[in-house]
Order: sequence, then structure tokens, then C-alpha cells
Amino acid sequence: MNMNREILRIALPNIVSNITVPLMGIVSTAIAGHWGADSAATIGALAIGVSIFNFIYWNCSFVRMGTSGLTAQAYGAGDYRECTNMLARALVVAVGMGILMVLLQYPVGELALRAMHGSQMTRDYFYARIWAVPAGIVLFGFNGWFTGMQNALIPMFTAITVNIVHMLCSLWFAFGLDLGIVGIAYASVIAQYTGVGLSVILLVANYRHRLTKIDWSEVLDLRPLRTFFTINRDIMLRTFCIVAVYTFFTGASARMEDPALLAVNTLLLQLFTLFSYMNDGFAYAAEALTGRFIGARDLAALRDCLRRCIAWGTAVSVLFVGIYLVGWRDLMGVFVDSHAPNAAAIVSLAGRYIGWIILIPIASAMPFIMDGIMVGATETRVMRNSMFWATAAYFAIYYACHPLIGNDALWLAFTLYMFLRGVLQFFMTGRLATIYAKVPAAK
Repeated sequence: MNMNREILRIALPNIVSNITVPLMGIVSTAIAGHWGADSAATIGALAIGVSIFNFIYWNCSFVRMGTSGLTAQAYGAGDYRECTNMLARALVVAVGMGILMVLLQYPVGELALRAMHGSQMTRDYFYARIWAVPAGIVLFGFNGWFTGMQNALIPMFTAITVNIVHMLCSLWFAFGLDLGIVGIAYASVIAQYTGVGLSVILLVANYRHRLTKIDWSEVLDLRPLRTFFTINRDIMLRTFCIVAVYTFFTGASARMEDPALLAVNTLLLQLFTLFSYMNDGFAYAAEALTGRFIGARDLAALRDCLRRCIAWGTAVSVLFVGIYLVGWRDLMGVFVDSHAPNAAAIVSLAGRYIGWIILIPIASAMPFIMDGIMVGATETRVMRNSMFWATAAYFAIYYACHPLIGNDALWLAFTLYMFLRGVLQFFMTGRLATIYAKVPAAK
């Protein structure tokens, strides 16, 4: 087996899938920056609205991650009956959570808007986009299952379709119908349900001969359900910490003395997102292959896979340091209308903090890959505990340093938070010894 080829077979389609997500964010931010007289206010309103939905979606992302690892292990063991059961469990949980979010939209929305100091523009955006949430969570279930089945192409086709639909509808609704960022929200609704429909079609077309008849007594059996929900509980708590960090980042930016810092930090965070989604492609490869080789009891392949996934993640980090070092001004130009009255001031202010964006890929070389390894090995307790420590360090560093260095404290805390995530997971597993121990030594 050519391990690099296996990694790239899964990583490259996922990189394409992931890159479409920040591209959608870039288009949305660019629309906000070109719509209306006050670019900073519109970008800020969109940023707060997106942060609220990040909070919702990221806290529901356990559906994808929990499904992926368990499905990959079943696939590696050749147990297609359990693969089918995992798909059914994931979709039942996803549909239930989606319905719950719609029913709770008003209390959730008002609480989030108050906590994030959202404007009326943000409020309109939230109540339009909330109807996309059920479809978005269902897509988590589908994508986690496809990844576990070692299929990265279907999520890629779905992601490309979803984001093309979103971008085209956003441009039409925002400018053609003059709806602004509310048009971007309606575009999300149409795009997400398009993705669900396409996933169903591709599932039937590609897996109808492998899927077994669903036995609901097995799907709802307490033992596998207990494992599923224990894993998902750990992932949910870990993801809650991630969302808290990112939400606090936006909220702290909004409370800075200079109101332009919200727009600047949002734009710089978009640059980091480009890197994170690229490296996540190799994290997805790590989770799919780790689960597969543990299920197949293949220790040699597991060791080779983990070593090479870490090497690929490091290479991507070095690449992005070079990209940000040379081209950050050009990337910033994508987001802000150069003819806007405050465009030059925003870019100039961003230049004061660009060093953090150049440094962060190095600090973040490990955590994405380590997350993928933990998901594939279902070592979610390690993910959860390491995230607790990293999050505590994030808030401690920010509050200790903010009175001294202002906005730099936010970036320092975020950089060290990313670094600690990877380092803690590596050492909490005994330098991956816990992962290898899941496969009998004789194998």
C-alpha cells in the first residue's frame, strides 16, 4: 500500500471541500464590504451573525466527528451492517437536533444577540438563516459517514454544489434584490437543502448494494448507542470550548476602543481560516485512515499513516507561512472595496497585527492532525481534556495581557491556545502510544 497515495486520496478532495467554505466566507464578507455606505458596520454585523451560527454548527459538529470514527472502524473490520446502523443513528440524531433548534430559535437567538451586542441588521440575518440549520446538521451526519467509508469525493461534490449555490444566490439576493446580508442568509437556506438532496441521491447511487436493511432494534441498541453518545458528549464539550474561544474572540473585538478592530480582526481571522481548512483536509485523512487501520488491526499501516499525516500537516503549515508573508496585502484586497472611504485605514490597521497570522500556522501545525487521529481512534476523552486546558490558558492569557498590550493580547492568547491543543494531545497519549495500543502488538 502506498500510504502517501492513500492520504492524498482522502485529503485532496477534503481540501477542495474545505476551501469552498472559506471561499463562501470570503464572498459573503466581500458582499458585506461592498454593500451599503458603511463597510465596517456591515462587515461587523455579518461577523457577529456568522459567529452565532458558528456557535450553533460547531456545537452540532459532533454528529460528523462521532459518526466518522466509528464508521471507519466498522469499515476497516468489514462490518457493513454496523456501517448502515451508524448512518441511521447519525441521521436520527441530526434530524432531532435540527427540529429542536428551529423550535428554540427565539430564546437562542435573543440570548445570542444580546451576548454578542448584535445590531438590528444582525437580528434580521439570524432569523432568516436559522431555517438552514436542520439541513446543515443532517449534512454533518452524511459527511461523517462518507468520510468513515473512506469516500472523500461525495462530500467534495456536495460541498462544491452547496457553496456555488450559496455564492450565486448571495450575489442575486444581496445586490439584485437589494437584501444585503439578509440575502446572504436566505442563500444559506437554499444551499443547505440543496446539499441534503444531493447527498441522498449520491448515497443511493453509490451505496445501495452495500447498505443492509435497517434493523431498528440494532440501531437503537443501548450498547452501541451508549458508545456513540459518550463519544459525541466528549466531542460536544470539546467543540463548545472551540466555539467559546471563537465567539469570545469576536465579542472581545467588538468591545475594543477602536470600532474598526472588529472588522480588522474578522478579516485577519478569515486569512487564518484559509490555512485551517487546508490543514483540516489532512486531519480528515488522519481520522478516516486511523479508524480504518484500527478496525483492520493493522499496526504497521497505522504507524506509517500517523507519521506521514503529521509530516503533511507540517508541510502545509510551512507553505502558508510563506503565502501570508508575501501575499497578505493581496488577500486583504479581496475582502475590502479599495474605493470605500475607510479601506486604506482598515488595511493599514491590519498591518499592525499581520505578524500573528504569519506565526499562527507554525503554532497550529499539530492540533488539526492530532484532532483527526483522536477522532479516528475514538480517543475523544483526550480531545476533551486537552481542550479544557488550552481554553483555560486562552482566557488566562487574554485577561492577564489585555491591560498591557490591548488587541495583541487577543492574538497572543489565540496563538498559544492553538499550540497547546496539539502538544497536549501528543503527550496525553504518551506520544501516541495509547493509539497504537488499540491494535494488538502481534499484528
